[in-house]
Amino acid sequence: MAVQFGRRLRRGATTTAVAAAAVAALSASQAPGSPLVAAEGDQPAVGATPSDDNAASGNSPYYTDLPPLNTPNKPGTSVDLPVTGSAESGIPASILAAYKKTQQTVAGTDAACRLPWQLLAAIGKVESGQARGGRVDAQGTTLSPILGPALNGQGFALIKDTDNGAYDGDSTHDRAVGPMQFIPSTWETWGQDGNGDGRKDPNNIYDAALAAGRYLCAGSRDLSIAADLDRAVLSYNHSDEYLRTVRSWFEYYKRGTHEVPDGSGVQPAGLGNGTDAGRTGSTTSPSPSASPSPHGSPAPKPPSKPAPKPPSKPSPTPTDPGGPAGKPTYPPPTPEPTPSQTVAGLKDAGTGTLTATAGDAFAERIKVRARNGFGGPLAKVSVTFAVTGDTDAAFAGGKRTVILTTGADGTVTAPVLKAGEKTGEFAVRATATGTSLPAVSYSATVTARQADTIARTGVEKLTAEAGATFADVEVKATYKDAAAHGVAVTATMITDDEKPAENDKGPYFEDKDGEPVRTLTALSTDADGKLVLPEIHAGDTAGTYRLRLTTEGGATVVIELTVEAAA
Repeated sequence: MAVQFGRRLRRGATTTAVAAAAVAALSASQAPGSPLVAAEGDQPAVGATPSDDNAASGNSPYYTDLPPLNTPNKPGTSVDLPVTGSAESGIPASILAAYKKTQQTVAGTDAACRLPWQLLAAIGKVESGQARGGRVDAQGTTLSPILGPALNGQGFALIKDTDNGAYDGDSTHDRAVGPMQFIPSTWETWGQDGNGDGRKDPNNIYDAALAAGRYLCAGSRDLSIAADLDRAVLSYNHSDEYLRTVRSWFEYYKRGTHEVPDGSGVQPAGLGNGTDAGRTGSTTSPSPSASPSPHGSPAPKPPSKPAPKPPSKPSPTPTDPGGPAGKPTYPPPTPEPTPSQTVAGLKDAGTGTLTATAGDAFAERIKVRARNGFGGPLAKVSVTFAVTGDTDAAFAGGKRTVILTTGADGTVTAPVLKAGEKTGEFAVRATATGTSLPAVSYSATVTARQADTIARTGVEKLTAEAGATFADVEVKATYKDAAAHGVAVTATMITDDEKPAENDKGPYFEDKDGEPVRTLTALSTDADGKLVLPEIHAGDTAGTYRLRLTTEGGATVVIELTVEAAA
């Protein structure tokens, strides 16, 4: 269990009575026997889900505005209300689109989790006030970073730097980052590319929301079950108070919400516009001036911390889509894709066996097909092909990774794959770029170069006196009548038996230490298919001996060596 520290930053619940009333109302809405806070004994087993000691937010401070006691609508009514109602029920357009897109994406790959977008909205509200009221650009990236305080153990947990400041700009301690407040070490594991731009950015609401969704669904959780939902939220930030607050907003958003323009959402009091997100290291209660108004409208910002002037905001109930000139210029959110437009996976499109000789191109090319939510072909899907494993094989141009797009029939073919000099097996993976969908993996094999013949190039008799050395011995290997370069050759001094074995007498080679050896394996032919053997020593015993040369591919030649008595 994570170390608990100090008292959480708490803003919005101005009295214990208000907080208690909200929680009581929430508790009453739970099904019989459904725990509001999962019992300690109900925590998932280690390895099944993210552990509490590695909470997504590092158990960093959070904002705990409780929702208004008057919910935006009665239970059971439509959640797609017009742009009216309580300001607190309004969610900025890009933020809402990111939550709904995440629900759809996760449903396509982990339907059993039953992730509701309202849970993401509740966590986003508590962690960052919906990305500071929706202050994001057209791609969903926050206009300035949202950072929690340094987790230096002074009122907070102690988490030393894990990313060298790459995400949070702090090379001493970690800070929670982005609209969903991931600590860098957790983001490194769970980060996602939710907007398909090829990057995993914790400051982008699409990326952060998808990462949060995957994190909450880890293991075999079913978030339609209260106990599983409690475990998921506690794994995000292990605090009963945090769970109650998220649960309160979850129920609030389930009763009704509406879309508001980006940049016009309600922010928690004191959140501010700076990169610090208004969080401090203090564990004391906020001063009255920092508390929100009863209607949740932002409190005036302290004059000592002026913030950049945001774009003029429209009223909560704009009169016309083409209305006042002061309306923010953020583009409308991209419509959510239908199942027929969403990539649901890749599959092999008839790729054969991948085998090639070292240095040659593979005759077979990898081909995959992208399919949509109905199982049909899907065009314009970005596919990444990557060569993996200990190999020097590569696609044309020496590239180990290439990205291509599927055609009208949903298929795409990888470039020609060329074998290197390393023999053995490796893999090629095809993935839908920027998604966490399962990859299609192909096994490829590089075999050694072969020769079907090998012969000595000279014809003169090989003779040497005892104690002397033989003249150079040269051989040439061919494959289908062409010079076989780079072919492995084994040389062995053999006996003259019916089943020859290595001879322990007569001529020999020398190893690097000058010791006699009668078998050499680290030999190969040159570009012309030729090989000059290392120096052969005659030894001290006169007689006729045999040297056998064998190539990869089974070609063999036996050469006779004669040792004469010394004069």
